[in-house]
Amino acid sequence: MTQILLIRHGINEFVKTGKLAGRIPDVHLNEDGKAQVEALGKRLADAPLQQLYASPLDRTMETAAAIQKYHPELPIQILEGIGEVDYGDWEGQPIADLTKRKMWHVVQEYPSRAYFPNGETMREVQVRAVNTLEHLAAKHPGEMIAIVSHADLIKMILAHYLGMHLDTFQRIVISTASISTLMLGYGRPYIGTMNDVAHVQQLERERKQQKERATTAEGE
Repeated sequence: MTQILLIRHGINEFVKTGKLAGRIPDVHLNEDGKAQVEALGKRLADAPLQQLYASPLDRTMETAAAIQKYHPELPIQILEGIGEVDYGDWEGQPIADLTKRKMWHVVQEYPSRAYFPNGETMREVQVRAVNTLEHLAAKHPGEMIAIVSHADLIKMILAHYLGMHLDTFQRIVISTASISTLMLGYGRPYIGTMNDVAHVQQLERERKQQKERATTAEGE
């Protein structure tokens, strides 16, 4: 079976703008995101990865680079099929404004009927993502491959292989720098893990401990 690690990029600097990033170029990881993906890279340092793929956007490429740091023999292969949703005219718009549109609620409740002006439909996104994974499974039988992508893409992929209707995919949580594991071979697919963030939680614990030690030192 092909073991596929579905990895979401780290948190990015565009979050503070309150706008929808989509495919806007030059959206990079912020300091927290860089720390997250460094922890991710260390987590996967001993994993027997044989292929490394990434969505072409900066934040996914930077996340893939953190993995490549511990697997320097693996080139980062850009893969359009796992690229971010094309939000069309919605890209760069304030999320507070988008939530007032009727289509926003369709996206949340009935995504199988959702479309973005001058962009993709949610159905098209799921089909291209699943088709891409099926192609990779056929191309890399028996290998472990890492795919760095985006939250909605990963949620839609998992929904498909769990046998969930697209309209329920928003029930799945995919956090920044998380790992979800999918096995594809002959016959039924298997989901091994979903939204594994143990490395990020460890990072947060270490930060908390450092802050507590600093506070104690100041009080002495």
